[in-house]
Amino acid sequence: MRFSYDPRYNIATIRFQSKSSGVESVKVSDELIVDMAPDGTIYGIELLNANEQLNREDMGKLLIANEATGEQVEVPLSI
Repeated sequence: MRFSYDPRYNIATIRFQSKSSGVESVKVSDELIVDMAPDGTIYGIELLNANEQLNREDMGKLLIANEATGEQVEVPLSI
């Protein structure tokens, strides 16, 4: 899985696997696009206007949490 942010376009992307043929980009709202295969497999999620969607209260940090073990890692973002 890959999380990326493009400040030029203010788009954050969560990519679960590489986009392949047959994957369609479905516009869910003005700020959310989901890349999905015909069988329902989700390949990625794009957050348009990402700065507003990624609430800045966390001071630009991404928290990765393993709910099973309780392990947590904070990763600084440069948004």
